[in-house]
Amino acid sequence: MKTLKTLFRQDKERFSVPRGVQDVIPIKAIWEDGIFLVGTSKYAKTYRFEDINYSVASKDDKESMFLRYSELLNSCDSGATYKISIVVKRVDKEEFIRDILIPLRGDDLDVYIKEQNQMLLDEATGSNGFIQQKYITVSICKKNIEEARNFFSRVSTDLSAHLNRLGSRIFVLDANDKLRLLHDFMRSSEESAYAFDLHDAVSKGHSFKDYICPDTFEFEKDHFIMGDKYGRVMFLRSYANFIKDDFVSKLCGLNRNMVLSIDIIPIPTDEAVRELEKRVLGVETNITNWQRKQNSNNNFSAVVPYDMEL
Repeated sequence: MKTLKTLFRQDKERFSVPRGVQDVIPIKAIWEDGIFLVGTSKYAKTYRFEDINYSVASKDDKESMFLRYSELLNSCDSGATYKISIVVKRVDKEEFIRDILIPLRGDDLDVYIKEQNQMLLDEATGSNGFIQQKYITVSICKKNIEEARNFFSRVSTDLSAHLNRLGSRIFVLDANDKLRLLHDFMRSSEESAYAFDLHDAVSKGHSFKDYICPDTFEFEKDHFIMGDKYGRVMFLRSYANFIKDDFVSKLCGLNRNMVLSIDIIPIPTDEAVRELEKRVLGVETNITNWQRKQNSNNNFSAVVPYDMEL
């Protein structure tokens, strides 16, 4: 398909052997508003969105949510690529206490604050201390940062409107938030050690990669070693004919540090229609050839096989 060929051509870059750990991170430049240059002319921006109570909803509400989710997918720009990422990671207790728990006031209400904080702490660590965070990353090839910024401004409005209809909210990640996310992945169990200030790093001439990269990167045939952690990448080669709607939630229910990603490549309507017509024409040709073969054997009452009908 033309869209896929164009996408592969845009992503194709000359490979150079990395000479250091920083060279492995495929980010060329960053801007304070969260836009990253991740290729020769490809810009990316990440948004965090809140979860919705799909699993406990009624059947009618689930159908309504599904249709609204379809509207969200159909609103995606055909010139861009989208990635939905679910990050499963262990709760950083120090960060949780600092950012979420209510500070004590030194009065008679402290007994209630302690009880409330304990409830929050028990809730956060209920699933063996793991939490899930959801993100959408949008990538687009543009000539310069200004064109990319105008595009992401429009995309932010569209995503916000569609997710609001789903009962969710969207939050734009700035450069510091996104680097924090990458740091927590590459240096898991060292989340509290993150300390990066963009203006300070620029004034000192430091690279942002120095603040997020692991100590070492090693790539083997079937796994990689990142610092003192071992990892492996797996992908779904083909989908089953029938998948339950809790398929993704079950995968993310594994209590492991992991990132589950769903890549979305929007196809223009005219291309999709042409592809569909091509598939239908192929099936009709097979049926015609089958019927011609039956007629040549004087079998004029043969019924088209069930698999061809499907």
